[in-house]
Amino acid sequence: QMQLVESGGGLVQPGGSLNISCAVSGWGLDHFLVGWFRQVPGKERERVSCMGVDGATYYIDSVKGRFTISRDNARNTHYLQMDSLKYEDTAVYYCAIDASTGRIEKLCVESNFEFWGRGTQVTVSS
Repeated sequence: QMQLVESGGGLVQPGGSLNISCAVSGWGLDHFLVGWFRQVPGKERERVSCMGVDGATYYIDSVKGRFTISRDNARNTHYLQMDSLKYEDTAVYYCAIDASTGRIEKLCVESNFEFWGRGTQVTVSS
């Protein structure tokens, strides 16, 4: 049974950094597209970043240059390094994986992902 568990969220000041991780069990991560999404109360969940099995990446414009997605297939874990955090980055962050392949910008949508974690809260506040 596939299980995804996020960790590393917390409270950080504006301009600070956090590295959130997603540990995957139940199958080898090397065959899966990985992604990060976020949601604030009252709004729909939005995509943040994705990485394909070939290493191709996608980021939404608001996090480009500040966030970095990565994966460690040997550890069955993927990560989202978040730097220069802003108030508007406050959200619950969810990791997801899926076995689909193709163009990363088309794959990186919520409806494409089959397996999800339960989320980790990231709060940017002074």
